[in-house]
Amino acid sequence: MTEVSRGVYYIPGQDEFIPDSHVYVIGIPNSGDLSIIDAGLMGKGKYKLEAIGKLGISLEDISRIIMTHTHLDHIGCLKEIMERIPKAELWIHEAEATPLEKGDERGVYGMDMFRTMCMPQYNLKPGAFKFDVTRKLKGGETLEIGGMTWEVLHIPGHSAGSMALYQSEQKVLIPGDTVYADYAIGRFDLHGADGPALSRSLTTLAELDVDILLPGHNRIVKGVKPGYIRSTAEQWEPYLVQ
Repeated sequence: MTEVSRGVYYIPGQDEFIPDSHVYVIGIPNSGDLSIIDAGLMGKGKYKLEAIGKLGISLEDISRIIMTHTHLDHIGCLKEIMERIPKAELWIHEAEATPLEKGDERGVYGMDMFRTMCMPQYNLKPGAFKFDVTRKLKGGETLEIGGMTWEVLHIPGHSAGSMALYQSEQKVLIPGDTVYADYAIGRFDLHGADGPALSRSLTTLAELDVDILLPGHNRIVKGVKPGYIRSTAEQWEPYLVQ
């Protein structure tokens, strides 16, 4: 686990059969009000929690888990983490929170073929990803959490309820799987995905002043080049809006 900037910590994913998302912890440690951003792949809960402990952060100080979206590689070990931190609240965008509460897992697996492949591989049963959500976010909220201020942006396209968290003071962007380093973006062929919406979401993110980019996978970037997200959006626009 690495401190990326003040109050922002990075736990890299450990990919295997399928990718394991990165996890971020945000909040000033002595605030006693920290947040975990995303969870990761099945079986990775122990690793993620041990990484938090190695930094000297007590699990008692974790107040909530915020999901950028609920694809399997991000939500897979959520239950493992919540069992260790039962008091932690679960915050998800309403577009994906409501289906989860109803036991609709189409947004978790993305496509039937992936569900058919992953359920026996990981011994998953129907209903494994049914959760009660504490707070359903809409986008547009300003979160005063952990001694920091974060803006919530609804950025659909990769999934219906994809969200980004943005901290303007340090110019930190956590965009989930909407945009990565190296001019890459998230796929847009899964349940709830929408190419034109993803194009618009990239344009929204391009308006932000970003110095630190913390995506859901691949490398993180400190010292983001001005105009990087806009350039990425422009490169992908012909494929997204056709």
